[in-house]
Parts: sequence; structure tokens; C-alpha cells
Amino acid sequence: MDLLYYIRLARRNWLLIAFSLLLAAAAASVVTAGTPPKYVATITMLVSGHDREGSLSTAYQAGMLSQQRVQSYAELLTSRRMISQIAAGDDVQRLQEDITAGPIPDTVLIRVTVADTDPARAAWLANALGTEFPKLIDQIERPTPAGRATVKVTMVDKADVPVTPVSPRPLVNLGLAMVIALSIAVGSLILRDRLDTTIKSDEALQQASKCSTLGTIGYERDARRLPLIVRSRGRSSRAEAFRSLRTNLQFIGVDRHPKSLVVTSCLPGEGKSSTATNLAITLAQAGWRVILVDGDLRRPRIPQYLGIEGTTGLTDVLIERARLQDVIQTWGAAELAVLPSGQIPPNPSELLGSRGMRNVLTQLTETYDMVIVDAPPLLPITDAATLAAVCDGTLLIARYGNTRREHVTRAAEMLSSINARVVGTVLNFAPAKNSQYYGYGYGYESDAEVKSKVPANA
Repeated sequence: MDLLYYIRLARRNWLLIAFSLLLAAAAASVVTAGTPPKYVATITMLVSGHDREGSLSTAYQAGMLSQQRVQSYAELLTSRRMISQIAAGDDVQRLQEDITAGPIPDTVLIRVTVADTDPARAAWLANALGTEFPKLIDQIERPTPAGRATVKVTMVDKADVPVTPVSPRPLVNLGLAMVIALSIAVGSLILRDRLDTTIKSDEALQQASKCSTLGTIGYERDARRLPLIVRSRGRSSRAEAFRSLRTNLQFIGVDRHPKSLVVTSCLPGEGKSSTATNLAITLAQAGWRVILVDGDLRRPRIPQYLGIEGTTGLTDVLIERARLQDVIQTWGAAELAVLPSGQIPPNPSELLGSRGMRNVLTQLTETYDMVIVDAPPLLPITDAATLAAVCDGTLLIARYGNTRREHVTRAAEMLSSINARVVGTVLNFAPAKNSQYYGYGYGYESDAEVKSKVPANA
């Protein structure tokens, strides 16, 4: 992961990051407003020693008053015995939490701080400790009750009434909240991105499928309502993307150019029907003799896209109830030939794998420059694999942010196992981010149910 990766990740999710920072600022404001101000008063005490004659002895101070002994005095300052001499009742435990004492390194000085919501009380408590603690040490350090104390504690710095509170600190709270929120947001985004196995780039699609990506179809808001590129008069970015896909297809296998192409996807909802339809339209506009075959005998969508009659078509030819020439329709100014699926049969897999289907494809490839077959998704059923085995090539469609890498890999392996030729892949709906649960839900629908559903992405 390089810096560019983080920049792109942050740019894609800037709204989430901004919301996290805003939430952190609000939380810091609430915490700051709800925290009572605290003031700290500080005193400093000197620990010294006396020799037997009572004079100050530097030797004794260096030898006997070790750093460990000064540390013991610091611990004694916060003891219940010491606090009870300046407070009573419940205040003893509270003061123990608010008093901090510790030796100054490499010295025999002890620094004591007292925190309180009242600045005057904080100074009074600190000075009271500075007055009472020397008395306590004088009692403890007497060799005999009538003897003289061997250690003397003196308050060298009295506490003044503090003016500025030490907490809360609004800027510190805000900065800390921002850092925590930013760390959590960015960390969550990186974790989610690393755990996300959906296809989000041409490179990822190419690695998963082990074949080249022939095109990237961008997402447009009106594509759901107006899926065909001709309705925008061919001026949209989607139309240009399909023209680019058409150009790339022309360079596939110069010596072995596919004349029959199966368009399928891993799972439903990845845009294979709209891609097949628009690709056929684009080829027809370029002067190709193209026929679009609706090979999805379970959930046909081509008639709804093109607005044609679909009750008679491929299934009628396969069961020899109609002739092929009689069910082919012509659509649009480019005179695109269309072969609808016809009535939904109870045995679509058997029909698509029959000898009659091979004969139909042979007749179509002899008559047209390109036969484009809209097939069902690969993973839920075997219909697409059956068609891919008898056609010259397969175009695999993946949806940005929805199709998973493991699905693409599994689909590619399935096609490879039947020796089907994958001419390339297409990344559809880029850069849309729309995750949902996939379930193809094939069933036998009535004509009224099929017509009532406006197709968006099949």
C-alpha cells in the first residue's frame, strides 16, 4: 500500500471521514462542557537530616537520606493517616485521589500537587499538607519519644491560589478527539477495503479472470430508466464506452475472429442483458450484419429493452413449431436483427444443449457477421456454459462493487473446463457502489408478470 492508495481511499470516502470528524468535534464539545474545571496548587518540600550534635550534616544527608527514603516520604504524603489530619469523613478518599506526590529526580526534594474544583481550596489543602507533613515526620523519625528527630522536612515553596484551570482543555480535547476519530475512520476504511473482495478496477477483473478487459461501462443515473444508448442519441459516455468495446472486439483473434458471442455474467443483476443489447446496436450502427439472440429462456429481457413482441421466437424454432426466418424481427434504423426467446419452456437447459440449437447457430453464423447471444448467469445454472461450449467466444460481464473476485475466478474456471473461449471481460456500472445479496430466483413467470417488470440490469 502506497501513499496514492490512501489518497484514493480517502477521496472515495471523504463524506464518511468528514462525518467522523464532525462527530468527534461534537463529542469533544460535550465532554468539555460537562467537565467541571480543575485547579492545581503545588508545594515543594526539602528532606534533610541532623547529626547527633543537632547540626546539619552533609555526609549524613548524602548517606542516609537515599532516594528510596525520599520516595517513601512521597508515598506517606498520600496515606490515610496524613490526609485525615487535614480532612475528615468522605473527603479523605477523594483527597487521596486528588493529591500527587513524588520526588524530584536526583534531589531530596518532594513536589506535591493538589487538584480541586475550587482554586482557593486547592491552595489551602496544599499549604495544609506542607504544614502538617513535617510534624508527622518529626513524630515518626524520633529514635526515642524524648529524642530529637533524625530527619527534618521543610516546606520551601508555598502554594499560591491558581488562576488558570488545568482541565478541561478545549483545544487538547478537540485535537485528541479528531486524531482518534480520524484514526478509527481511516483504519476502518482500510480494513473494509482489504476485506472487500468485489471487483473495483480493470486490473482486479483481469487478474481474477486471467483474460483482458475489453471495456469499462460507466454508471449513469438514467441508465435504469433508459437502458439503450440510442435514446440519448449516442452522445452519452455509455454510448462512447460501447463504441470502444466494439473497437476492441474487432482486434480479437484476427485469424480467428468470433462470429458467435455469448454475453453472460457470474450472477444476476450485473448488466449482461443491457450490455448484449447495446453492443449489438453499436455493431449494427457500424454496418455489421448483427443478430441479437435472447438465449435466456428463463428470464428473457430483450423484448422489454427493445419494445418488441417476444411470445414467438427461439423456443418455437427448437421444438420445430416455427421456421427460423419467420421469427426473426428487425429493429431500429440500423436494422438490427433480433431473435426473441419465445415462450418460457419447462426444460431450457435441454433445449439450449440440443442439436437443434447447434443448427440454429450454424445458420445464423452463415447469414450474419456477428451473432450475439444473451445468456443467463453462469454460476446459478448451466445454461450459459452450454451455450458457451457451442459458440466461438464468451464475453464475461462484471459489475463494479458487486461482483466478487472469487465469483469471476470460478466462472472463468467453469468456462475453461468446457474448453470455452473467453474473449474478454467488461466492467459494468463503474464507478457505482451498490452491494446487495444475489439470488437469481429463476421461476416460471406469466407473460403479464414479465411485461410488468421494467428491466434495469439483467
